[in-house]
Amino acid sequence: MDADELDWNRTLREQWEFHWNHQLRARLDGLTDDEYFWSPVPDAWSVRPHGSSTAPMQFGAGDFTIDYAFPGPVPAAFTTIAWRLGHVIVGVLAARNAAHFGAPPASYETWEYAGSAATALDQLEAQLDVWLAGVRDLGEAGLRVPVGAKEPFPEAPMADLVLHIHRELIHHLSEVCLLRDLYLHTKPTTNGSTR
Repeated sequence: MDADELDWNRTLREQWEFHWNHQLRARLDGLTDDEYFWSPVPDAWSVRPHGSSTAPMQFGAGDFTIDYAFPGPVPAAFTTIAWRLGHVIVGVLAARNAAHFGAPPASYETWEYAGSAATALDQLEAQLDVWLAGVRDLGEAGLRVPVGAKEPFPEAPMADLVLHIHRELIHHLSEVCLLRDLYLHTKPTTNGSTR
């Protein structure tokens, strides 16, 4: 097949959809609140009840806030599953859905962060649905349009942003899976042994 005949929009969407449907989604099933908030190291950044954080900054509009600092610490803070999902839901997806696909405004400061794993996964799936519908609606021509001033590289085409977001999703959600593996292999099971 000639590259000019390739359906680039479908190809870009399938980059993420295949990973989500065949490798990632099942790995998130059964995520517990204990895993969601678990920290294998002291002072990890997380999502916490409003007013309970000791991080330099806390963002969020609801009962829970996300730990933050600007500039970020060196080395970077270790982050929990809750923090990583909050980052993906808000910083990677919701802010872009608002900027490019007509979704409601979203920012770290105004988001109502999830106080449970189930709520976070619902937020993630809702934002993924908006993202994929928005990318689909771009068609072929929309992938060539510059992303504009709402992104750090305004002259870059939307195709570059789509690839960037998909890399971010694969990267951060793979970290979530690794933390789940670490949790399962270090926490005692009900029979007293570790897995």
